[in-house]
Amino acid sequence: MYLLTKILVSAVIIGIVTEIARRFPTYGGVVAALPLVSLLSIIWLYVQGESSESLSKFALGVLWGFPATAVLLLIVYLSLKQSINLYASIFIGVSGWFVFLILQQNLVNLLKAKIGSLF
Repeated sequence: MYLLTKILVSAVIIGIVTEIARRFPTYGGVVAALPLVSLLSIIWLYVQGESSESLSKFALGVLWGFPATAVLLLIVYLSLKQSINLYASIFIGVSGWFVFLILQQNLVNLLKAKIGSLF
């Protein structure tokens, strides 16, 4: 029952956001940019009894994924602007997202190694 409640509440929120986007595309984009999925996830995890430490780690993971998500959205925007098919645009965007995450992790590892060698 609890899983069904989470699904229904989440679906209603997504439905509202898509209706706003259909009627007012710019405002819909702004509302969609709100971290609704992240906030809903934090709330559901909290309600399920997860510790503050676990919630904190989850929030950090969301922050970690944010730059790659910005890259994904930029790629999709630019692809659609060039009249590339929606599904191809999404595929290119997700590919860019994945590549960016790998580059981001490699950069962090490199910086850790450089900083670690200083001490």
